[in-house]
Amino acid sequence: MNVSDPRITQVHTIDLRFPTSKYSIGSDAVNKDPDYSAAYCILETDGDLRGHGLTFTLGRGTELCVMAIEYLSRFVVGRRLSEITENFAAFSRQLLEDSQFRWLGPEKGVIHLAAAAVINAVWDLYSKVEGKPLWLLLADMMPAQIVSAIDFRYIDDALSPDEALEILCAAKQTMPDRLKLLRSDGYQAYTTSVGWFGFSDEKIRRLAQEALADGWTYFKLKVGGDPEDDLRRGRIVRETIGWENRLMIDANQKWGVEESIVRIRALQELQPWWMEEPTSPDDILGHARIRRETKPTRIATGEHCHNKVMFKQLMQAQAIDVCQIDSCRVAGVNENLAIILMAKKFGIPVCPHAGGVGLCEYVQHLSAFDFLYVSGTMHERVIEFVDHLHEHFVTPVDVRRGRYYMPETPGYSIEIKPDSLQTYAFPHGTYWSEELAGHLA
Repeated sequence: MNVSDPRITQVHTIDLRFPTSKYSIGSDAVNKDPDYSAAYCILETDGDLRGHGLTFTLGRGTELCVMAIEYLSRFVVGRRLSEITENFAAFSRQLLEDSQFRWLGPEKGVIHLAAAAVINAVWDLYSKVEGKPLWLLLADMMPAQIVSAIDFRYIDDALSPDEALEILCAAKQTMPDRLKLLRSDGYQAYTTSVGWFGFSDEKIRRLAQEALADGWTYFKLKVGGDPEDDLRRGRIVRETIGWENRLMIDANQKWGVEESIVRIRALQELQPWWMEEPTSPDDILGHARIRRETKPTRIATGEHCHNKVMFKQLMQAQAIDVCQIDSCRVAGVNENLAIILMAKKFGIPVCPHAGGVGLCEYVQHLSAFDFLYVSGTMHERVIEFVDHLHEHFVTPVDVRRGRYYMPETPGYSIEIKPDSLQTYAFPHGTYWSEELAGHLA
């Protein structure tokens, strides 16, 4: 056994589901009854350390991601960590390029979600071996190491390895001052917990008041219902938080292009800081038209973009003002590094999608990397925060007065407590077994 270079011996998978639909948590115009869930994996090693990873889902279908993770486990079991990390881009490509399995994508959907869980678990293990939180592991890597972790195929027409290296080298020189600032002041956050679609007007007002009193200055509201209802709910939030604070509006892909333009114009009286996911996440040209015809409202999307190629096209088409990466929609850390670097080249701020199960824990590391090593600024950048399910994590996010404070515990902050795994494993965990027994009684 080599403590500094453990061998991965086995991959455990768990279908994990939380009954959030009971409380309208996570509800929006499209996803009205989500049970926040995750396909969770644990990389066992021949040492004491384990790598943890997950991909976020909304309940039904999680079992498909679990099966895909189990298939992909063949690419990590039996390998030493160094075999992967010394050529991370090649490993990532191997994981995504099984000559038969890739037909189910390629590089999108269930198999890409599963790849994210495995790749993120490797990074978690790598960070633990190095004794650093992921964000600091990335910050301490040399620019050439970061570049070597990225597969530039399909994006080198937009960002070449040399351009990425130049960006990283420039930021590395001035990183120490930003590192001190990040540790002392944290990173600006916004709250989505005040404005879920299924909440009553009274609950929205109360939650907005409570968030305001707790120091929040950025708020998000879900829309996509009746136009008058959307405007009424928006006015409640705007009147509660005042005009000095920022309000973001999210339609969760509800509208077509024509309707998006009409609806966004109607909502402009609320002065939204951005309009999120107005239409199909696949409609790059649609987003570009919406952006042109609804200025000055900024357009944000990305949480459902399949891969780095879609992000490249959104940027090249001038279709977005805000790049919303997701920690496990694309293939994990490696692909997100590429997207963050592309966003820097195109001058687009990165504001990650979070919430769900563990997404807040994940994305804080990616935003820290962007600030320290790429953009060098927090201007016009915020991290989403949803105040649900953090109690299930060994190292939950530290969010105070509307700011994220970075973890110092080694790893990717995604390890879930054993009791929570036992309780909410589906369908045989204690919670779901009792639910089934209750239905049968």
